[in-house]
Amino acid sequence: MTTHVEPASGESAQVLEFHQFPTGLPIGDHWVAAPAAEDIRFPYDGTLVARAPVGDTDLARRAVDAAVAVREQVGRLPSHTRRAALLATHEAIAARRADFERLLVLETGKPLVDCRVEVDRALLTLLTAAEEVARLHGETVPLDLLPSGEGLLGFWTRKPIGVVVGIAGFNYPLLLAAHKVAPSLAAGCPVVVKPAPQTPLATLWLVHLLREALRAAGAPPAAVQLVTGGPEVGVALTTDRRIGAVSFTGSAAVGHRIARDAAPTKVLLELGSNAALVVAADADLDAAADAVVRGGYYASGQACISVQRVIVVDAVREEFMARLAERVAQVVVGDPRDPATRVSALIDKRSTERVRGWLDEAVAAGASLVAGGKVTDGVIEPTVLLDVDRALPVWGEEVFGPVVAVRSVPDLETAFDLVNDSRYGLHASVYTSALDTAFAALDRLEVGGVVVNEVPGFRSDVMPYGGVKDSGAGREGPRFAIEELTVTRMAVIRPTTTPTTKKP
Repeated sequence: MTTHVEPASGESAQVLEFHQFPTGLPIGDHWVAAPAAEDIRFPYDGTLVARAPVGDTDLARRAVDAAVAVREQVGRLPSHTRRAALLATHEAIAARRADFERLLVLETGKPLVDCRVEVDRALLTLLTAAEEVARLHGETVPLDLLPSGEGLLGFWTRKPIGVVVGIAGFNYPLLLAAHKVAPSLAAGCPVVVKPAPQTPLATLWLVHLLREALRAAGAPPAAVQLVTGGPEVGVALTTDRRIGAVSFTGSAAVGHRIARDAAPTKVLLELGSNAALVVAADADLDAAADAVVRGGYYASGQACISVQRVIVVDAVREEFMARLAERVAQVVVGDPRDPATRVSALIDKRSTERVRGWLDEAVAAGASLVAGGKVTDGVIEPTVLLDVDRALPVWGEEVFGPVVAVRSVPDLETAFDLVNDSRYGLHASVYTSALDTAFAALDRLEVGGVVVNEVPGFRSDVMPYGGVKDSGAGREGPRFAIEELTVTRMAVIRPTTTPTTKKP
């Protein structure tokens, strides 16, 4: 595949070239022709990035057939084989990291600085999953806690849950796909991954490299497959009764529909949010203002745990807002290929129009526009709204754009109540210098993760990641995802005694 792009500096066009692989989609042990193709365009200026293969429901069923056919073989792969394939894929991506970073910029429109972080985290996910293969085990248990258990041996092991369907979002296509395929393979599960239609390219390369690593290790390439396409492909994959688990990252509405349609199949959901950041009266205001800018505008705001709601105690409202306005004015907006850029175009024009509509609605309802609010050359400027009506979507829903909404409250108790007054609950953060406030936040906030004196978007791929309420169910991170993708098998054994034969 060859991608042509006109660099931001205006110099002559450069060519991005990867190791060539066959056209089509990686299904079964080979590549199969796709029935269609579509343009993948650079969100910043609309230029053509590549033509991507588009699958259909027939290919989706064919992929599930192939996954089911190798299910037992993959489940019995030795630990060293699964580990070797993951480590080899880690090395292959690390060797091509600059190419992956550039490709991610082109297909997502995300700033280069964020794409570099994405590659780092994808590499860590592969490495950690490989390490967790050695820790996939059960334990022995005492059965003689009741007299009936005397003489019995009891233990449990973990077994693969079966075929996994992994559906990833557009905003972090390489990382989110790695979150699906790496734990699945580590657990001994064949996996069929479906990338977002807007961003299939980096995921396609990840799957290609992993299949090559599997082949080199003597394992079936069909252990990891990829099907592109629209919602109908997702439905075909997730409603197949032969699937052991579905792992989905995306919107709450789609996630809820998948959970209903896939039942009784196990479904892991990593959904949306409107992450809150609380600024206490004793907070380091410079650090808090920096965090709002850093956490609110990375990936141009297209992250489920980017700062969206800022809740400030009244005593420091004016001082904090002055610091925040000063910092927002320094955010670099423009071409995502420029290493200095922090905010660029959203994934498509429809998203831009939606966010702009929400901003106009908030201002019309009385919110103050502290910074930004304009769309320049198709890019929404970093925006800060003050005193937003809590009933409006820019406060209550997931914006997924470079927008931060601020409200002030009289005290921390009210701040915590306001954080919890949301149908979402993924991450939240609190800026404070008091240890009791930190522990109160850990106790009170109804979210999957509480972060103290750091952005809510801080996410370690070695920690359990996931939300509550409409933000999802289940946990990601290789160790925890592997647990989700395995089932315990109990064993109870009563040893038999060999009868002795008396000598004559």
